[in-house]
Amino acid sequence: MAQAATKVLTAQVPILPAEKVDQEQERSRLTREALAEVDAGQVIDHQAVQAWAGSLSTTEALPIRR
Repeated sequence: MAQAATKVLTAQVPILPAEKVDQEQERSRLTREALAEVDAGQVIDHQAVQAWAGSLSTTEALPIRR
């Protein structure tokens, strides 16, 4: 997706709306990173995730795979 041209502005904004914008930008950044990882094939098989989750209630929990 092409990015539109932008212009930087400086303004005083109430704290709560400014924090909401910051949170939305962070969520957007994390989403883009996650999608790039998927595009690069950096995923974990669903069955492996299920096995790991199922092991959490045992005395021998499986390690987290990255």
